[in-house]
Amino acid sequence: MSSTIKVNTFLPGDNSYGEDGGAYQGNLRKGELRGIIKINRDKCVGCDTCSKFCPTQAIKGGLGAKHKIEEDACVYCGQCLIACPFNAIEQMSFVDQVERVLDDKTKTCVAHPSPAVRVSICEEFGGKPGELSTNQMVNALEALGFVVYDCNNSADQTILEEGTEFVKKVQYWLLGERGPELHEQSKHPFPHFTSCCPAWVKNAETYHADMLPHLSTAKSPIQMGGALAKTWAAKHIFKKDPRDIYFVSVTPCTAKIFEAARPEMNQGWRWAKANGVIGKDTPSYQDVDASLTARDIAELMRRKGINPLLMSNERGDRAPLEIYTGAATIFGTSGGVMEAALRTAYFALSGEDLQNENITVVRGHNNAIVEATIPVPIKKLGGKVVDINICVVNGANQGLKEVLNRVRVNKNRYHFIEVMNCPGGCVNGGGQPVQSSGTAWLNPTTPLPLRA
Repeated sequence: MSSTIKVNTFLPGDNSYGEDGGAYQGNLRKGELRGIIKINRDKCVGCDTCSKFCPTQAIKGGLGAKHKIEEDACVYCGQCLIACPFNAIEQMSFVDQVERVLDDKTKTCVAHPSPAVRVSICEEFGGKPGELSTNQMVNALEALGFVVYDCNNSADQTILEEGTEFVKKVQYWLLGERGPELHEQSKHPFPHFTSCCPAWVKNAETYHADMLPHLSTAKSPIQMGGALAKTWAAKHIFKKDPRDIYFVSVTPCTAKIFEAARPEMNQGWRWAKANGVIGKDTPSYQDVDASLTARDIAELMRRKGINPLLMSNERGDRAPLEIYTGAATIFGTSGGVMEAALRTAYFALSGEDLQNENITVVRGHNNAIVEATIPVPIKKLGGKVVDINICVVNGANQGLKEVLNRVRVNKNRYHFIEVMNCPGGCVNGGGQPVQSSGTAWLNPTTPLPLRA
């Protein structure tokens, strides 16, 4: 069933940012966005559906009472929004700002579409859920005035970074190797957690600080893309001053709105200052200027009279920033990051490709928790096999809590853990098209059907 609800959005107001009076307001730093997800109390009927889907018990209010979100407890995943049967939960939107910048011809507006959006955007226009629409989506984005830098391209870089990081951990902790290039791993023991999901990272920071040394140091693909767009791509691809590049992530995720505004996500600005590309007194700018959900980009297309279903499904030679591998494409579903990283790590350690029949066990699909052991023949050890124990978890309501309990009991149980906050992964993120109220899933223990 296609989306029939136009989800309410609201603009970031003056009070969306941390107020003066210290580096923190509650557990949010000055400069971080507040109120990304909110409940419209005029529409709330107190059905209490939303609280059943909240992974952090951030929603307050009993049955029959008007509900509200406790800001300091929220991780902005938006699962409450897509579960609400009465369309009473809203998200912050940057559609108006992006529309204005698109009209400014001095700016190069870069769209960075995530893999899960290509299987959901057409749903907003009456297409079938899960219908692959990559070329139509890209053509529609270009019709809007964007230059397309596919997020899959930077997802491949994420795998290179995170896969290499995991390989170094294996070398240091399992193989006993030492050296300057491995010293950093002494600070980051197993188990190794993925860091792509901003709702999971915020969850860990707020509730599970003991797990922070275990998180990958790699940025998410979106943040890598933003930094690259305003450094390497600004010079070699766009050939523009990085200040004239307006980078827009197009994502299935509402938590990415929060991630984009984190004060430390301005590496492009810091690099440009250090290398004399801009003046030392140039005001700070973010790597990602705006984050639009799948619903947001559909709204922008509707305003401009663009329907991706009516766009050509053909595309000529892809531009350099549209080239990517299948490893990046599967990032949007549970187990995808794990599979891609393991393929990279397996080859680096063994010199051989990991066969499909030995890796499909990590795919999460509708299983909240998946465990597997991947035997890796280590080339340096003459083919001696080292077992890599992995875990894939999606849905932070129950599955994540169980996995973290297991880790606290036995930190040696797993070497590598992929976490995706949303059931099934990003394909069911809080920024995806919303099903009509007649098909709302009211039982949070029932896995949501995947779009792909």
